[in-house]
Amino acid sequence: MDIVLIAGLWLDASVWADVASELESLGHRPVPVSLPGQGDGSTSATLDDQVATVLAAVDSAAGKPMVVGHSAACTLAWLAADARPERVGKLALIGGFPGADGRPYADFFEIKDGAMPFPGWGPFEGPDSADLDEQARQAIASAAIPVPEGVATGVVHLTDERRFDVPVVVVCPEFTPAQAREWIAAGEVPELANAKHVEFVDIDSGHWPMFTRPAELARLLAAAADEA
Repeated sequence: MDIVLIAGLWLDASVWADVASELESLGHRPVPVSLPGQGDGSTSATLDDQVATVLAAVDSAAGKPMVVGHSAACTLAWLAADARPERVGKLALIGGFPGADGRPYADFFEIKDGAMPFPGWGPFEGPDSADLDEQARQAIASAAIPVPEGVATGVVHLTDERRFDVPVVVVCPEFTPAQAREWIAAGEVPELANAKHVEFVDIDSGHWPMFTRPAELARLLAAAADEA
């Protein structure tokens, strides 16, 4: 199966290298997506630009691909299911949840000079970063790409309720499946509350398992794709 891989904020497509290699060995074709504004030098990219790039990857994939979103990009994966419910075979959401209609995509931190830079490790202390040593933290921070304002503050637009028919697997890194279920049941994740086919898998990592547990993450994704 083709597996479309979408990295979260501040990351470019290269972060999937180890995961992609393992997916290939497991018989799948990884398709890491290079998002506008996250690695191509563009500072004027918008959320619509990123959605269009993801949809192009879905449209060019063989069959019905699985679309994988990490962190904030779980919303990009969900937007792909909304725009192409008949083309997306499954969604895998790693360490995040889809945003609701009418909400900003990722206005989490201060915008400076037209972009949202990586805020440092302070906001991510605790379970998010507990498995990252100092060398890994420095490497991630030094490679972090400021997210264009037009992406971070772009508004999520959802239009097709057939998105709720697309099967979803929630990969739980810094939180547990039990916690994820509780948040959904409490109404904190309305999109997944309405999804008809949601399963949960656990991975013992922080928020960035593509760096710390790439082989294990790839095996979880391959298993989800095999089920699809």
